Amino acid sequence: MQTLVIGRTPARRRWSWITLLAWASVLALGLYGPIRQWPDYHHFVGDVALWGTPAALNVWSNLPFLLVGWWGLRQVRRLPRHADDSAWVGWRLFFAGVALTALGSAYYHWAPDDARLVWDRLPIALAAGGLLAAGWAEAGARRWGREAAALAALLAVVSVAWWHFTGLGSEQGGDLRPYLWLQLAPLLLVPCWQHRADAPWSERLAMLQAGLCYGLAKVAELGDAVVYDLSGGWLSGHHLKHLLAAAACALLAWMLRQRAARQG
Repeated sequence: MQTLVIGRTPARRRWSWITLLAWASVLALGLYGPIRQWPDYHHFVGDVALWGTPAALNVWSNLPFLLVGWWGLRQVRRLPRHADDSAWVGWRLFFAGVALTALGSAYYHWAPDDARLVWDRLPIALAAGGLLAAGWAEAGARRWGREAAALAALLAVVSVAWWHFTGLGSEQGGDLRPYLWLQLAPLLLVPCWQHRADAPWSERLAMLQAGLCYGLAKVAELGDAVVYDLSGGWLSGHHLKHLLAAAACALLAWMLRQRAARQG
């Protein structure tokens, strides 16, 4: 019995090293120990009230998420549907999570605290889970797209709940490892799955560009005050994080638009 070959690498071997990478990332975080958010996490530079909105720029800079989420959902609707292909369900979860991030993040930044942060992190986790489910289904399990999306949504809820409930009664805060892994996993695994499925180079490039944008968004978040000083007070790192993360999602929406045009 011959092993199915995709390109030059046997498909079974490709699945093996991708699975190994996934488990290695879980093991690395497990060995690292609990990861807590920094004590002054809720303090952002440039929190200025405008137009009756506290922390106006941190609130209103979430609007691109709503626009990109809506645009992305429209592109998902344009994708051809087949009876044995439900990979699109993961994409729908991803862009729904992106749109809900606008609401959750705006709600959090209106009056930042841990209780409101739950509703900021939950849609982000749903979006990350949706991307993970879509990438896995498109790599060769298209008929299981609905089940993958449902499992990803459950994992998203559990990751945020783990952070929230492990922090109750603790001065150090909750453990962020499952939540952080869920954000990291698509950046590691989806490009590998695209390679496994011999995805078009344009789609691989779009995914890498989106990952780079998201990585820069996390760097901007860590450099909140630095960006604020360099911009002369016009923009903070957290404002820039919102814009870069929305740009990353827009790249993926554009990727699906191009796919729908090719397949339509």
